[in-house]
Amino acid sequence: MIHQRIHTGERPFSCSHCTKTFRTLSHLREHQRVHTRERPFTCSVCGKRFTHSSSLLSHNLTHTQERPFQCSDCGSSFKCSGDLMIHQRTHTGDRPFSCSHCTKRFRTSSNLREHQRVHTGERPFTCCVCGKGFTQLSSLQTHQRVHTGGRPFTCSVCGKGFTQSSSLRRHQRVHTGERPFTCCVCGKGFTQLSSLQTHQRQLG
Repeated sequence: MIHQRIHTGERPFSCSHCTKTFRTLSHLREHQRVHTRERPFTCSVCGKRFTHSSSLLSHNLTHTQERPFQCSDCGSSFKCSGDLMIHQRTHTGDRPFSCSHCTKRFRTSSNLREHQRVHTGERPFTCCVCGKGFTQLSSLQTHQRVHTGGRPFTCSVCGKGFTQSSSLRRHQRVHTGERPFTCCVCGKGFTQLSSLQTHQRQLG
């Protein structure tokens, strides 16, 4: 019966937190961990917790040096065959996952799922302090530093701290003098893209 749903498209199990539906109860339960933050699978080495057993198995390989899966194009090696397969798409240009709402294509199903939230408006990651919702866990983690005051990215030159690695990179240009954004009209260089765009508007 479960197999037949692949052909019929039937998805009788609905998430009470969002609009997603699933073919099996077990898939629904796995999905609901996105909302509940439940992480029942724990690494016995470092204590890190995971929502899926498969994620824990992949993580366990980080505690070993073994990388048995090697790319025949560039020599990069990986701990699991799935990572190698995804990596190889950077060489082939293969993007097998298509968005049903627009023309964009993606190398991984997870990138497709993240993108689709642009269309659905789904924001499954919610700040427990202010209630603001986010499409990605990384965005939530960055936002939470507003409340905690955490600045984990520190400049090695002056010691100034930043909430995001991208902010640190922009700041470091003050010390290095790097100006990667160049005006194609006059050749003037800028440390930030926004500064270049402002300059170009002034030129008309």
